[in-house]
Amino acid sequence: MDVPAVAESPALPVRNTDTPWTGLASGPDGALGQLRALETLESAYDAWAELKRGHAASVIQFREEQSRLTQQGSFLLGAVRAAGMDAGSATPGLQQQGAAGDFLRDAEAKLARAREAVSQREAESEARYQAAFTEVRATLLDRVKRYLQRSQPHLTLLLRRVGAERSILHVSRVQPDEAVLLCYLLTQRVPSRYGFLFDDSTEDLALPPAPLYAEESVASDAVRPDAPGLLHVIDASTDVVPLKGFLPVRVPRRGGGEDFFRLLQRGAVMEVEIADGPAFRSILTREESERFAGHLLRLKLEGRIGLDIEAG
Repeated sequence: MDVPAVAESPALPVRNTDTPWTGLASGPDGALGQLRALETLESAYDAWAELKRGHAASVIQFREEQSRLTQQGSFLLGAVRAAGMDAGSATPGLQQQGAAGDFLRDAEAKLARAREAVSQREAESEARYQAAFTEVRATLLDRVKRYLQRSQPHLTLLLRRVGAERSILHVSRVQPDEAVLLCYLLTQRVPSRYGFLFDDSTEDLALPPAPLYAEESVASDAVRPDAPGLLHVIDASTDVVPLKGFLPVRVPRRGGGEDFFRLLQRGAVMEVEIADGPAFRSILTREESERFAGHLLRLKLEGRIGLDIEAG
């Protein structure tokens, strides 16, 4: 029986510990090529994620390179000391203190030059990555603004009565592009990840998903702040905010000030919650639910969103 020929898959580059790792020789160029090839929001986030992975690998690469040189220097120093102390050896050369010292100085000079070369390449690589990060973020912000000029995110607000004076508000699930646009529209910042609104992963099964990612200056032990802390993170961010699983909404009060609401993703809908002390609650008073609906209506009348309101 004739068997169709199958082309062999290209082999992955093999790491040689004696030479710099070349598997990332293209550096950020591949991610920037992906960024420029397509004009979608998703492709911009894909390029950004690829750039982050490449940068993390680059940091590890140079850390390993410096560690290898440090280990090599320590080994040579120990070997030379051992050779210089071996006064009973009949072999001429390194057992003599003077020759051992000369060898050590020569080896240290070579290692110093190697460390300097690695540091130089690391600085150049870091500069290229930081320039690429700047381009990706600027391109993403520009695309989001242009998308909002051409189209409006559309929301459907659903009212669920809980007694005469209480209610639960739901907002129908939106698409990933709309989630990114809504984040910018509501905060003047873009989310740090494309699928941020639909990410219900958790690092601890005993805990609900964290509302923040450990990025954009948010430490890994600070991803679960209380409601005021969450608002502080949003305010402290500049053009990117690491939100996860929700959209923030500030709603003005009639007497001044504002309330902090959030749209928490819950499967087919987003549930409207209001900050109440350190926590959030989803059962709203009549005044709170009407004020939230009125805020969305103002955004609709300003031409910033599309809106339908349905009573359940």
